[in-house]
Amino acid sequence: MTTHDRSTQDLTTPDTRSHGVPPSRRAVVRATGATALAAGLATTATGAEAATGATALAPGTAPTAAPPGTDPAAYTTVARAITVHDAHDRPLVPGYLDILRNGLPTRPGRPTKRILVIGAGPAGLLAADLLNRAGHQVVVIEANGNRVGGRIKTFRKGGHENGAQPFADPIQYAEAGAMRLPGSHPLLMALLEKYDLPRQEFLLVDVEVENPTKRANRTWIHVNGIHERRADYEKNPARVNDTFGVPAAYRHKTAAAILAEALEPVHLLVRGKEGSALVEGWAEVLRRYGHWSMYRYLTEAAKLDTRTLDLVGTVQNLTSRMHLSFIHSFLSAALIDPKTTFWEIKGGTAKFADALYAPVKGKVRLDRRAVRIERHPGGGVRVHTVSEDCQTGKGGVTEVFEGDEAVVTVPFSGLRHVAFDPPLSYGKRRAITELHYDAATKVLLEFSRRWWELTEEQWQEELDAIEPGLYAKYRDGKVRDARHLGAHPSVKALGVRLPHELKHCFSAFRPTRRRDPEAAHVRGGGSVTDGPNRFTYFEHAHPMEGSLGGVVLASYSWADDALKWDAYADEERYLRALAGVQAVFGRRCEVFFTGKGKTQSWMRDHYAYGEASVLLPGQHTELFPDIPGSEGPLHFAGDHTSIKPAWIEGALESAVRVALQVHTG
Repeated sequence: MTTHDRSTQDLTTPDTRSHGVPPSRRAVVRATGATALAAGLATTATGAEAATGATALAPGTAPTAAPPGTDPAAYTTVARAITVHDAHDRPLVPGYLDILRNGLPTRPGRPTKRILVIGAGPAGLLAADLLNRAGHQVVVIEANGNRVGGRIKTFRKGGHENGAQPFADPIQYAEAGAMRLPGSHPLLMALLEKYDLPRQEFLLVDVEVENPTKRANRTWIHVNGIHERRADYEKNPARVNDTFGVPAAYRHKTAAAILAEALEPVHLLVRGKEGSALVEGWAEVLRRYGHWSMYRYLTEAAKLDTRTLDLVGTVQNLTSRMHLSFIHSFLSAALIDPKTTFWEIKGGTAKFADALYAPVKGKVRLDRRAVRIERHPGGGVRVHTVSEDCQTGKGGVTEVFEGDEAVVTVPFSGLRHVAFDPPLSYGKRRAITELHYDAATKVLLEFSRRWWELTEEQWQEELDAIEPGLYAKYRDGKVRDARHLGAHPSVKALGVRLPHELKHCFSAFRPTRRRDPEAAHVRGGGSVTDGPNRFTYFEHAHPMEGSLGGVVLASYSWADDALKWDAYADEERYLRALAGVQAVFGRRCEVFFTGKGKTQSWMRDHYAYGEASVLLPGQHTELFPDIPGSEGPLHFAGDHTSIKPAWIEGALESAVRVALQVHTG
């Protein structure tokens, strides 16, 4: 799951060769100092190569050399971070799991330490718990005044933050941040089991309503004016692909298949390997492609033409991240796959934050933002903090905390505004200045009925209960204004009466079309559109006991797509997002809209400072080796200090690593 201004020291220039595509699709090459890191760029595919669908580079074929000045040892360092292996290429996860179950190892004769933990996200809370259970004196300093959890944030009633009910239905909740928990993440799964948190499968791919064990794949692809079920697209990709003008070689291949084929040569470098061979495989991936953007890889290595690139970017959610690191997107593509089982916590992901918070609650100081961190020559750390009121110059509280050592979990984009005395090392300061943080924005809308699960017969029953013949009017496109917004009796049963002014204004937003599409009739899954909503997910695929309604993640967008939402006030986002949902699913869903919504912009969140560290080409080997290392009594944790940014697992890995470091050091 905070603002981020790209530093002027983080220079980017577009590749100026002509690819016949807009500048936003061109490879981004970073420059450091006076030396541009663009040496040895390979020539991109010619039109003839693209038209024949030329395959990617063979596994044994090395692309251009790494930029001059790259430390050869960095490749192995980062490869070990990816695989979570130690300096002897042994897996660290089994030992980490043992620490989660049994605590840190005993250290007879060693004095206890006073530990300051800065930041109460999952990394800070877990590190604090491990160190506290080992006998150390721990204080956690958190900038937020009313909650912990970092980018784990659930819009809900109650919880440790005692939040007010955000929706009309008192049972409903929705995720502002982390929402899908991969079963392939062992530390997270172990803690869910330890805390006995109830979970259910997060349906990344929709299932049949009547038989939830059977995959349906009936959600929509809505691009270039084509409206098609995913299942139909898989059977005959040409109808959608032709609208992009892809070459004949790709007409009958899905976007997912094209991308998988393009990435296969890189997968072969690591698939089926263990130990040192696995580490070396990843080191080779980094040597070949660590300084490449995803755009550069897909055009130069995979030989995709511009049209096919547009198809893959639109349908596979890569458009806004083409200029970012190939390594980041390659790792994400390997994880976000229909074959991976994802989970969600019943009651919200914030229940995990509740569980992490409970054992250290008495040691957490909320509303204390670190603004200066001092290291004493003779040892020890002093952290200067201010309350939220103090940040505006209108009074407030300042407080100084002292300890022997500190665990710093604040995102590096946030550390940009923290003073260090004495200054940190050059490598650490450079990473804090240049590490790229991406944007992500969610817009969530509440409905009084789970209309996406209805059949046509059920739609007719529900609509005609509002007004006889209303079903036929919506079907035939004869409802041309928003008079029926929130008109269903189930909305009124929640105590909601949408004002005439809202209906009048929304009429200007709602899309025009001749006929509504057929009923979605799906449970779970997500739909894609080339409109501003981009991706729509049906939160909590399994119906909630005691509620007939649900919350839709109407728009989930990243990078530039997210920033285009951030210009709007929350209330306008809801109107625009509802119109975007109607463009895909039909206008009739408006009758169930309760008028309630929630939205989260992680780029505008001044506790999170962006969605996550999503690296630019070259940053894995140029910056990452300096990110997790300690600086005297200062230790650094958080998902940004792992190679799993934006994932809870990365934060947990860092927490165990740092707790062990502090405890045994």
